[in-house]
Amino acid sequence: MDLLLAAVIALLAIAAATAVAPKIGVAAPLLLVLVGLGVGLLPAVPSFEIDPEWILAGVLPPLLYSAAVSMPTMEFRRDFGAINGLSIVLVVITAVLLGILFAWLIPGLGLAWGIALGAIVSPTDAVATSIVKRLGVTPRVVSVLEGESLLNDASALVLLRAAIAGAAASVSLWGVVGSFLYAILVAAVIGVAVGWVNLRVRSRIVNPTVNTVVSFTMPFLAAIPAEHLGASGLVAAVVAGLVTGNGAARYLSPQHRLSDAQNWRTVELVLEGAVFLVMGLELTAIVADVEAEHAGVWSAMGLAAIALVATVLIRAAFVAPLLARLKRQAKRAAAIKGVLADRVSADPPPFGAERSAATAERFRTALRRRIADVDYFLAQPLGWREGTIVVWAGMRGVVTLAAAQTLPAETPSRSLLVFIAFVVAVGSLLVQGGTLPWLVRRIMPARDPGESAAEQRELRRLLRASAMDEIADTDDPALRSLAIRMRAAWQVSYDEGEGETDVASDTDVASDTDVAGETAATRDAATTSDRVRGLRLRMIEAERTALLDARDDGRFSAAALSAALEDLDAEQISIELKGSENA
Repeated sequence: MDLLLAAVIALLAIAAATAVAPKIGVAAPLLLVLVGLGVGLLPAVPSFEIDPEWILAGVLPPLLYSAAVSMPTMEFRRDFGAINGLSIVLVVITAVLLGILFAWLIPGLGLAWGIALGAIVSPTDAVATSIVKRLGVTPRVVSVLEGESLLNDASALVLLRAAIAGAAASVSLWGVVGSFLYAILVAAVIGVAVGWVNLRVRSRIVNPTVNTVVSFTMPFLAAIPAEHLGASGLVAAVVAGLVTGNGAARYLSPQHRLSDAQNWRTVELVLEGAVFLVMGLELTAIVADVEAEHAGVWSAMGLAAIALVATVLIRAAFVAPLLARLKRQAKRAAAIKGVLADRVSADPPPFGAERSAATAERFRTALRRRIADVDYFLAQPLGWREGTIVVWAGMRGVVTLAAAQTLPAETPSRSLLVFIAFVVAVGSLLVQGGTLPWLVRRIMPARDPGESAAEQRELRRLLRASAMDEIADTDDPALRSLAIRMRAAWQVSYDEGEGETDVASDTDVASDTDVAGETAATRDAATTSDRVRGLRLRMIEAERTALLDARDDGRFSAAALSAALEDLDAEQISIELKGSENA
């Protein structure tokens, strides 16, 4: 009963912190850490410790899977090089340099255990993304931070395993590299397979509730077999989420995707909030262990402060040349943009007439995608202001806390190492997270441009054209007059120039009453209404297909595509509900 009461109070605390945080301008995770720390200091509250396996195996896979599902795959692909550098190369560099520092500062620790602690504090946390999103910086900065937080958890944990193994026995450098590549590649294959099967199986399930229940099992279906094969379960869960998110609009119904999004947001809120709350609760017990076994808390906090400063400096030293390289690549790409455009319009294609028409079209699609990528890089460059945000937003959190507690019992100065990891995580959340809004206001990086009027018009024209093509195929005499009237109305809007009306409202069919009145002489009004709804559903499907093709080509921003897709989904759900009510 006491455990049940504690769980209820924790849920209420998470809900309250989430509701209050925006009003006082503080991130909810920071509030939860402070609440947990305050509760842990109460004399009546016993010391609290949770098995780290619950976090590593039970909390992180669904959290990372959920974040991957909602990650715009187009932006992830475009900045995959930068994301890889931050999530793999930077993690390795940080772990090794911090390992050398810890081995020097902590007597008797040794390099292997120092690298283990460096691997623990090297991965950044996704909480930074949630803070940055609210500050209105460019979507590219958000995508880079989000992609980094998805992948660096796995690389840090794989490196931690190698360091612990190296402390127990001699391990070669190539052995570590081989195990690292094996863990990543095997997990990626499993993740792709699970994501593919997930979409095919769930596309056949009609009940949205059952569909959501099945979706809750997917991160574990990816992570568990990967772990049994010695690979990274977190990478498998992330890849499965990316595959699912990329294909969901093609395979899953709007009702399924809507229920998934709502339920996964709830899961994210509870799991992430619980981890940060537990983080504050556990800190008091760790402090007591350090006070009893080592030179004192203040000495340990000094080591943690040095480690926190070192992580920021190492990150800054890595990000600066990374941004310079990205700038050079953008300039080179801009220089050949005209050449790419000429190749797209070339007829016959420049690569040889012996190629099939399908091959030629695939080649042109790849070129159009490359041109769209260049436009994206030029529209959202990463300058020193954006780089400063990327550096300062590199906060530590959930993975650092969980990984620290997986250190074996025979680890030298284990309680001290765990305490340092906890203080680095808490300190980065409080210091970096608390000052990030002020920093954004101070340096004034590029802001999220949102959807431009030209982009909205072009997107509306794309959807209207695809809907018109679907209307042209209508062979129902009772609906032909409606199709002709809609085509004429849209043509007038093309000629006169479009206003700022909504995409979905532009393509709404006439009301059931109007159509029924027009066709009352030929057929029953109810039957006509059903046919009108069927026609509109066909139009929506054609529009959605065109939208997803445009997404694959990279022709529009992720925000514009997402908004248009939500409009189509909402209209389809409304039409289907109205049809079921009249059935």
